[in-house]
Amino acid sequence: MNIETPKKNDKALSYRRYQDGASKWRDWQQQIFQASWTHKCPTYVHRTPPCQGSCPSGHDIRGWLQIARGIDKPPVAGMKWQEYAFQRMAVANPFPSIMGRVCPAPCETGCNRNAVDDFVGINGVEQYVGDWAIDNNMTFAPPAQESGKKVAVIGAGPAGLSAALYLRQRGHGVTLFESLPELGGMMRYGIPGYRTPRATLDAEIKRIVDTGVVVRLGVRVGRDVPVAELERDFDAIFWGVGAQVGRPLPVPGADAPNVITGVEFLRAFNEGRLKVAAKRVVVVGGGDTSIDVASVARRLGYISHGRDIPPPEAVAVGHTAQDVAGVMQREGVTAVLTSLFPVDKMTAAAREREDAMREGVEIKGGVMPLEVLKGPDGRARALKMCQCTLKGMAPVPTPGTEFEIECDLVVSAIGQGGDLLGMESFDNGKGLMSVEDTYQVKGKPKHFAGGDIVRPHLLTTAIGHAGIAAESIDRFLAGQDLGKRPKVDKRRFNLLDELRQRNLAPTEYGHKETYGTSTASFAVHNYEDRSFVEIIKHNDMFLGHFPYVERNKRAEIHIEAEDVIGNFEERIVNFTEAQAIAEGKRCMSCGMCFECDNCVVFCPQTAVFRVKKDKRAMGRYVDTDYTKCIGCHICADVCPTGYIEMGLGD
Repeated sequence: MNIETPKKNDKALSYRRYQDGASKWRDWQQQIFQASWTHKCPTYVHRTPPCQGSCPSGHDIRGWLQIARGIDKPPVAGMKWQEYAFQRMAVANPFPSIMGRVCPAPCETGCNRNAVDDFVGINGVEQYVGDWAIDNNMTFAPPAQESGKKVAVIGAGPAGLSAALYLRQRGHGVTLFESLPELGGMMRYGIPGYRTPRATLDAEIKRIVDTGVVVRLGVRVGRDVPVAELERDFDAIFWGVGAQVGRPLPVPGADAPNVITGVEFLRAFNEGRLKVAAKRVVVVGGGDTSIDVASVARRLGYISHGRDIPPPEAVAVGHTAQDVAGVMQREGVTAVLTSLFPVDKMTAAAREREDAMREGVEIKGGVMPLEVLKGPDGRARALKMCQCTLKGMAPVPTPGTEFEIECDLVVSAIGQGGDLLGMESFDNGKGLMSVEDTYQVKGKPKHFAGGDIVRPHLLTTAIGHAGIAAESIDRFLAGQDLGKRPKVDKRRFNLLDELRQRNLAPTEYGHKETYGTSTASFAVHNYEDRSFVEIIKHNDMFLGHFPYVERNKRAEIHIEAEDVIGNFEERIVNFTEAQAIAEGKRCMSCGMCFECDNCVVFCPQTAVFRVKKDKRAMGRYVDTDYTKCIGCHICADVCPTGYIEMGLGD
């Protein structure tokens, strides 16, 4: 075992909008600015940053990175920045500590900083704040008042728990039905504990339940409680039942008793029923679940002791502690993971893939299963495969490349579906539920759904579904039209909310036509919110402002193949506060002012000025005196974040 400290990258990249000697505008229309003045003046335009646009839960990532860097200061005296950041995170994701560990971070892939040097370490800051919140006993406040409405939430995974919280915060009574003995869903039963530490998971679940959620464990809707009973006793129902059934291999011989699904394997392990694996394991997949299966098998090892218990029976009934205690030796497992995609194109996170290979998992990419070969006892003895290419998402076998992988256990981790026994009227024919854009179940107005039962995907996707569904349920319970969801459907920064929390809200508007609103106290001067329709691109920013800054990387405890057996310790080393703040400072604040003063310094007319200190808030740092502005557009050109855009004014 060794702790790897990330190495520095010596390649310093840079970006310039204009090269030396350039004399032509990129856009012909902008030649208007060669005139001595125009009717165009700066407008402060808020857009959604690509990190948030890429986040399925709709995190206001830019917002809590601004808090980490110290620009957006807590509105309450004595409040720690970590608490303020946690509050901002939890609006979109009540599991920052868990998501900071396991989310594959599409936000980092979308980060505009990739055009300068390297993405911002968003996951690292999220985990740091999430862990701080647990260590400092952060809680969610109960609702200020009860609505008198009751909502049943079915399933206590990331979707169900998130929906329960957001519905409670709106004052609705929530009863959570869970068929399993503990809350957490796939976070507990589908991911091994060295990736989602159970004490951390329990803490984040507890603060949700403590808002007043009624929990009924070991109750399966459709068996123990009929759907008709829920419809009678509750005003609305949210389905977050997940995708609990793994897809079997679609090849001959897949009915062998030692061919199981990844869902079965991981659930048996996480419930403590599976203590050892088979000697030779083949996992078919390519996603995170297949990585988890292969990595867990390597950690469990194989035990040979005369009275062999076949792997399927081990999954079904589990090895007891006495089985393990009485053996001579625990041996290493040969684990082979196969994927239709080339290794570098697998859907599993690159870090997880690299860790698995370091720990002794062999990965074969660009191959497809053809047949499970059975021995005389009817059990799988090998998996016949061949090389393949992909035509779209469909594999095309390459003739003459067939080969066999000998095995004692085959695990299919190629996808999942829902278990809708007793709820057949909700099945869309694919083992899933169909919903509208508002996450209302099609044809069933009282029912809403989210998470894997709608679309098997990431944990953070399930959380995002739940947030939108909770808003829809709240409107439904109020008798309001559910409306149309915005094009960019995220938890956006709201300037009015920011002003209100700092007692800077505009005064009441008389709703009469008036002129000269730039000096009126009821108006937010020259501000436009396009965040619900636009995501800002890096070429709309002045990237030359940003120097190369090395990304802070979380250290990781790497386990070598010879040390992996029995090692279930967490691998990620959390950020320090200094690292979290440093990563916050690397954020380019795409689409929102971050108080760099460029526009103030470079305005030749002194038309752009700082707002008085006692009137400042995030997004209200600078203003423009239109009587001085000549429309030269310099402020827009030097704005690093793309917050300033020239628009018609007078």
